[in-house]
Amino acid sequence: MKINGERHYLWRAVDHEGEVLESFVTKTRDKKAALKFLKKTMRRHGRVDNLVTDKLRSYGAALKDLGAAKLQETGRWENNRAENSHLPFRRRERAMQRFRSLRSLQKFATVHASVCNHFDQDRGHSKRIYFKVNRAAALAEWRGLFAA
Repeated sequence: MKINGERHYLWRAVDHEGEVLESFVTKTRDKKAALKFLKKTMRRHGRVDNLVTDKLRSYGAALKDLGAAKLQETGRWENNRAENSHLPFRRRERAMQRFRSLRSLQKFATVHASVCNHFDQDRGHSKRIYFKVNRAAALAEWRGLFAA
């Protein structure tokens, strides 16, 4: 992502269902940034059975430092869930005409992930009537959070 002409990187942790667990923005894409992101994610969500990543070498170096190098899986199509969950974020970013600061990007990434996780219903897996009921329940729950 570019902010004022400078390249920044959005690190995201996605679970097996495609829900975004963690979003993290850094200026670099090196071992130090990967280690910080992985520590933060594992502290908040616990250890995992396996980690699917792209083939960026900083992931391997960071996981080796954490003692979890055997958990990493990299494959040609294995990272698709994380890449596809990034599309709604990119669409919203274009509509907003980019970001102006690192802080605003971090705030937006965190809030956008929680909103999408709450309202995403996987339309193709249920009938329309069930989709509408689940969507109404999610909206009622969302409004209940802010009514109090």
